[in-house]
Amino acid sequence: MNYRVAIVHDYMNQMGGAERVVGVMHKLFPEAPIYTTIVDREKLLPEFHDAKIVTTWMQRIPNILRDFKLYFWLYPFAVRSMNLKNYDIIISSSSAYAKGIRKPEHAVHLCYCHSPMRFAWNFDDYIENVRVSRFRKTAAKWLTFPLRIWDKSNSKKVDRMVANSSIVKERIKKNYGLESTVIYPPVEVGRFTVSQEESQDYYLIVSRLVSYKKIDIAVEACSRLGRKLLIIGDGDDRERLEAMAGSTVQFLGRRSDEEVVRYMQRCRALLFPGLEDFGITPLEANACGRPVIAFQAGGALDTIKSGLNGMFFKNQSAGSLMVALQNFDGMKWDPQLIREHAESFNERFFIERLLSSLQSAIDPHGSNLKHYGVEAGVHFGR
Repeated sequence: MNYRVAIVHDYMNQMGGAERVVGVMHKLFPEAPIYTTIVDREKLLPEFHDAKIVTTWMQRIPNILRDFKLYFWLYPFAVRSMNLKNYDIIISSSSAYAKGIRKPEHAVHLCYCHSPMRFAWNFDDYIENVRVSRFRKTAAKWLTFPLRIWDKSNSKKVDRMVANSSIVKERIKKNYGLESTVIYPPVEVGRFTVSQEESQDYYLIVSRLVSYKKIDIAVEACSRLGRKLLIIGDGDDRERLEAMAGSTVQFLGRRSDEEVVRYMQRCRALLFPGLEDFGITPLEANACGRPVIAFQAGGALDTIKSGLNGMFFKNQSAGSLMVALQNFDGMKWDPQLIREHAESFNERFFIERLLSSLQSAIDPHGSNLKHYGVEAGVHFGR
């Protein structure tokens, strides 16, 4: 028997760590269509160019790619409109709505949860510095209450919940009352190499420029200390960040993957000031042999071993990061040991653990993944 597999992702109008996870899922199940609410095909990662991507009616809303955040109350209806009745295995990649799909009775639904949706469970931080009127912010906040009810109810219908980090496992328990298994996201370690050149005198940020990423902490710290900071990425918060930046801070916009690797290989350290659910970017910098200076919370606690592949600053403030930057000057780092640490998060381990969780979810139905022929999938990412 060949099982019919579908992959579901919240939206594909921005390409970050969550989308790279979906890319590995697509590699594992190349014939499985990817269902999503909206897609910006100009921003797709190369790994999706051969994928069948199925969108919903939201794709036809005027200016949806620009104003997608304002329509958050519509996404639950869009996700529920997805026709998945012909699939036996549904893998959702969700930090918002995808886990709320309408599952056929015979199907198995595994949800890889990047986080319970931030705007429902942590609205004030999510909407901070988003430039909309106070009235629209207030109206949006009131709409989060029914959204929480919807989110919690649909989460309980998932057959197997997988968290991408320890902190997400805690949030799933707190917000949904559910247990989950932790499987760290995959790092495509093979894309990165340790450069033989000496590091250059700059710090680096690679991120979407949105307020909850707390890039402003790094901008202020480096501006005040006169440290050179290069920022790769774009987003709604860029104009505000540029206005507060000193002369030592440069905004490079979006860059190709190859350029990002070169900047990572030569930086003094990657700065990671946000409270992230996991954070693949620090491990990518580690795969280049470079250390990370991270806020001591969230997913960084799963990936940063202080003194081995990076160091922490304790308070999410420019002052605390400034102290860390000054302490960093006297530290020595071994690029090969940093690289070896990153390799423990490679794709092969992710795929093996994901297949194991799928097998556990399917077993109660008297089936076996080997009928699908995906046991060979563990060879990906080597």
